[in-house]
Amino acid sequence: MSTYVMSDIHGNYDAYRKMLEKIHFSDEDMLYVLGDILDRGPHPIRIVLDLMKRPNVVCLAGNHEYMAMECLQFLLKEVNEMNLENLDAGIFEKLSNWMLNGSASTTDEFHKLDVQTRKEVVEFLSEFDLYEEVCVNDKVYLLVHAGLGNFTPERPIWDYELYELVWERPDYEVPYYPDKYVITGHTPTECIPGNPRPGYIYRNNHHIAIDCGAGFGGRLACLCLETEEEFYVECGL
Repeated sequence: MSTYVMSDIHGNYDAYRKMLEKIHFSDEDMLYVLGDILDRGPHPIRIVLDLMKRPNVVCLAGNHEYMAMECLQFLLKEVNEMNLENLDAGIFEKLSNWMLNGSASTTDEFHKLDVQTRKEVVEFLSEFDLYEEVCVNDKVYLLVHAGLGNFTPERPIWDYELYELVWERPDYEVPYYPDKYVITGHTPTECIPGNPRPGYIYRNNHHIAIDCGAGFGGRLACLCLETEEEFYVECGL
């Protein structure tokens, strides 16, 4: 059995499938996906439908899932006079913000689903956790999409608010915990100042950053926790 971590797939279905083949992912393995499955790339819902069939995959929420969940319940509704009358400016603002962040590929695929499958997709996304802690080879890993906003070492993980976990970026210069590693996506590694390997997995101060830019035509990365081996698939949107 092997434990893998992946993040920020961003609709790159072909890269996702190639990665599963590359790591020889089997029913005995575990995969943790640290959010941002949706948006930007061409087939985010296709990835979601695949993940829904896999009991050995745990998905965490990213900021793109958060934006989606603010809007998909509305998109499930039948467009009629009563629903239109009950709309407020808030939903239009949320839809606009999501659109600016690459929602078109998600909404296009979502609308092509039958009504029952749409409901199942929304239910699946609504069950994503915000963090997970795993222990492999006596090493403890805290898995979270973005980071720990307003971090203090005394603060328990369950005290962090949603925004602090799915939007706020970590300070890679500060080791958060002496006895555990924090694995995050969200921040493309080419954007980390002083990173000696931009576009590849970044490790420093007990931080491990694994967003290697798949959402922007870079690489999809995957890390095996047992061996610490890194795997990459080029995306090229």
